[in-house]
Amino acid sequence: MILGRVLGTVVASRKSPRLEGGKFLLVEKIDPATMKGKKEYIVAIDGAGAGIHEIVFYATGSCGRYTDATEGKPSDATITAIVDAIEIDGDYVYNKATDA
Repeated sequence: MILGRVLGTVVASRKSPRLEGGKFLLVEKIDPATMKGKKEYIVAIDGAGAGIHEIVFYATGSCGRYTDATEGKPSDATITAIVDAIEIDGDYVYNKATDA
């Protein structure tokens, strides 16, 4: 899984019928040590109910299709979790409760 920050939504009025009803989010990959964006972006199907600016895990490739939200759908990236905290070497670099 990869860490990212949700930056916004992506709207597609025409899409594969299998993608109907899916929520698409624009996610930027982040460096967990600094929590800064890496300027690498991906559009992911939301499988966890994520919101704007939340830190999330996302899976890509065939792993992104192993969720209830994406089973049998043509997806290459899926948000699989919303992050509550990140700890590195005993120090919290992110805590949703205090950093939000």
